[in-house]
Amino acid sequence: MVADVLCEFLEVAVHLILYVREVYPSGIFQKRKKYNIPVKMSCHPDLNQYIQDTLLCIKPLIEKNDAEKVVVVIVDKDHRPVERFVFEICQPPLLSISSDSLLSHVEQLLRAFILKISVCDAVLTSNPPGCSFSVLVHTRDAATRNMEKVQVMKDFPWIVADEQEVHMKEPRLVPLKSMTSDIIKMQLYVEERAQKT
Repeated sequence: MVADVLCEFLEVAVHLILYVREVYPSGIFQKRKKYNIPVKMSCHPDLNQYIQDTLLCIKPLIEKNDAEKVVVVIVDKDHRPVERFVFEICQPPLLSISSDSLLSHVEQLLRAFILKISVCDAVLTSNPPGCSFSVLVHTRDAATRNMEKVQVMKDFPWIVADEQEVHMKEPRLVPLKSMTSDIIKMQLYVEERAQKT
């Protein structure tokens, strides 16, 4: 149940990051409502499918508490990261949402993350034209050994990220939001490359 809520949140967050950081033209995004606030979601079928497939593959790792971080990396046309939106996730042993009031409380906390993402361009510098993105998952060591077994989709294989996608030289750290609740601890920060052009 926690994994369902988190994956749904991450889907909204990824779409919003791509919109706010202008990775794709604003014309492919439509206004939707989530957590009782307006959000922008892509209406491009291939992009939506990629995001859904990625999160479908991440979900078993979240269920087993094996995903330490989910990172949305925005790269320039030379495939060098300009920004890394890092969602650090930690779940206590209690992994179920047992009541509607707890679910409502968690959704309020997640709404605060979405609101922070929607205004993050105020604290970040503009990205160069021609950017693209990828989603990375940092797993616990034991999870890495089991990746092939938990592969949800055979035609969507896990690959080890290129070193240049994972690390940035002396990034500027921009904390956006953190939360602690009975079922999840999460923080979101951005690593931003000092010189983007």
